[in-house]
Amino acid sequence: MIPFLDLKAINQRFEAEFKNGFRQFLDSGYYILGNQVKLFEANFAKYCGTTHCIGVGNGLDALRLILEGYKILGKLKENDEVLVASNTYIATILAIKQADLKPVLVEADLKSYNFDLESLKNAISARTKAIMPVHLYGQLSPMEEILKISKENNLLVIEDAAQAHGAKTKDGKHAGNLGQAAGFSFYPTKNLGALGDGGAVTTSDDALAEVIGKLRNYGTSTKYVNELLGFNSRLDELQAAFLNVKLPSLDADNEIRRAIAQKYISEIKNDKITLPAYDGSENHVFHLFVVRVKNRNTFIDHLDRNGIGHLIHYPIPPHKQQALSEFSHLSFPNTEKIHNEVISIPMSPKMTEEEVSEVISTLNSY
Repeated sequence: MIPFLDLKAINQRFEAEFKNGFRQFLDSGYYILGNQVKLFEANFAKYCGTTHCIGVGNGLDALRLILEGYKILGKLKENDEVLVASNTYIATILAIKQADLKPVLVEADLKSYNFDLESLKNAISARTKAIMPVHLYGQLSPMEEILKISKENNLLVIEDAAQAHGAKTKDGKHAGNLGQAAGFSFYPTKNLGALGDGGAVTTSDDALAEVIGKLRNYGTSTKYVNELLGFNSRLDELQAAFLNVKLPSLDADNEIRRAIAQKYISEIKNDKITLPAYDGSENHVFHLFVVRVKNRNTFIDHLDRNGIGHLIHYPIPPHKQQALSEFSHLSFPNTEKIHNEVISIPMSPKMTEEEVSEVISTLNSY
């Protein structure tokens, strides 16, 4: 059996350093917003190329706090429209709704699974104030075009970079440093994953960073001085310690993921399987390797018989979710096709050559 993702194997490499980090954490007697969080914020801001990183509770909170911060700064107001991918994970849309803004779903491109750019342009109205590109599956959205559209229409660009830690543009800029702000998740399955929940905002907007720094901690500037109606969403000190251990390995792990992806793409030869589009650059970190098949249940049976792990990202599009019933009347043919056909196959920096070859062989025999 080849697991879809073996988190134990990924994290076992760091066991001695994790234990050392835990001992330091325990000995410090400082368990909330201590030195490990400060160190990670400095390290991750430097890695992304931004002035600031603010550690928060999770990726959903990261996106919501950016939006709440821009409301406080007067750049957004209640019911302003935010353009968002119609095929994203629901968290992206929840962040917009929870900030009392209006998500406007934008059709996906069938090749990249990111925004269809014509649909994006057509979705802009007088109430549109922001674009929230999602670097889905680890591949950067077409940021050059998105930034041009945003500039022409005076819109904020807020990246959902939850799946794209380490992805780079051709000129070497990292995800997290491509718009005005970005939200990251450090959920354990991510390319940079904690051993529990965690998230961060990256930005070079000093005013936004200051506001989010207060919002994440009850709206306080100093202890018991509440300037804003805030939240309780702080990156855990222990998770920050674990992330500090793992961050130096991120680029090497992403290189392994890209090498596996290139092997998959060059050696899986089956007309029944649509492989992801990839130009060989560092704009994709293959958080997931997602293929499409028309008869997904039959394909899943084939994988199961051959002991190949798999998951569906995601089986139900947002506009068909009961929680988002206000969008149920909308039609997004590309998005519906994607959600009906996608399936993720094993992808991990700890996969062996034999495991990769077995996955390829199994897909070719379908």
